[in-house]
Amino acid sequence: MAAKGDFSEDEWKTLSRSVTGAGMLVSLAHKDFTDSFGEANALAREMATEHVHSQSQLVRDLGATHDTGFGLTASLQKVEAETIAALGASVTLLTATAPDELDAYRAFVLAVANKVAEAKGGVVAQETAMIARITAALGMAAA
Repeated sequence: MAAKGDFSEDEWKTLSRSVTGAGMLVSLAHKDFTDSFGEANALAREMATEHVHSQSQLVRDLGATHDTGFGLTASLQKVEAETIAALGASVTLLTATAPDELDAYRAFVLAVANKVAEAKGGVVAQETAMIARITAALGMAAA
């Protein structure tokens, strides 16, 4: 079982950014100021839940992440480009160093993305499309 200590600082930043970035990306896909607070809370709640309850030590450690690595004014384009790159790099990293953690990592990223999408007023088409991009970046076929 992999844990935070098994990765370099840069590798850990990539793994962390990919998870929190996925949540931000879904939130920014359908930007509505009134939704932002509820979506941020959903992101934080899912991270905290997995920090405590996940079977995977890697996911528990990632769940303790508090910094998104993006500023509040980051554009959709910046968050999208950097998150998609981080997701691909994370899959490559885990495939090479901790393949037994890859499924848990993927499930965690998608849980965060889906919780954010469901947070306020139901899932809209833009959020569904962004979750499909995240799923593809994770190297998975869309369901």
